[in-house]
Amino acid sequence: MLMLLCSAGPLCAASPEPAADPPDPAWILSRIARPGAITTQFVELRDSALLNTPLRLQGRYMRDADATLVREVTAPYHEKITLRGQTATLERDGKQPRTFALARAPELLGLQHAFGALLSGDAAQLQQHYTLSAAGTRQAWQLRLDPRQAAAAQAPVRQIQLYGRGAELRCIETTDDKGQHQRTLLAGAAQAAAQVEDADALAALCRGQPG
Repeated sequence: MLMLLCSAGPLCAASPEPAADPPDPAWILSRIARPGAITTQFVELRDSALLNTPLRLQGRYMRDADATLVREVTAPYHEKITLRGQTATLERDGKQPRTFALARAPELLGLQHAFGALLSGDAAQLQQHYTLSAAGTRQAWQLRLDPRQAAAAQAPVRQIQLYGRGAELRCIETTDDKGQHQRTLLAGAAQAAAQVEDADALAALCRGQPG
């Protein structure tokens, strides 16, 4: 899924926040909003019933000033998905690019809706598709997105949980209708994950817990 938010420089710089003040969804969205073009590295872990350990992917998310979203996997294989308007283009090494309507790929359509709204800080757009709730403190917050009934019937994702510190979104954890998890570590968490192999330790890193 779902990706953000620490390109080189100011994306990781945050003004000090009172640690004990409770966050709310509007506060979190205002802090993690990133208008304009961005690039951020990610480490993604996907549960699979066919594997003993989660599938691990590395790559980067990019968004142009015109709101085109690109998700590029760089390891263990190369793949690039470009979301522009109502279409997606899939590029894989050794194959011709394939373009198709986002309406045929609910997961990608959900990624476009959620990612675009997060980057723009658009709470109203998010609330069209999700019920929002916040927990934690401003220095260790969680933002939960529960799909509304109409959206839930069309998408495989049943819950999205965001974890962050101040203005830094560090991890996105999604749960599908089979109870399987996908964790996308971003920013400082993605950098820290480079030295971690244990699945439980990576899950703890995603959630901001001691490993």
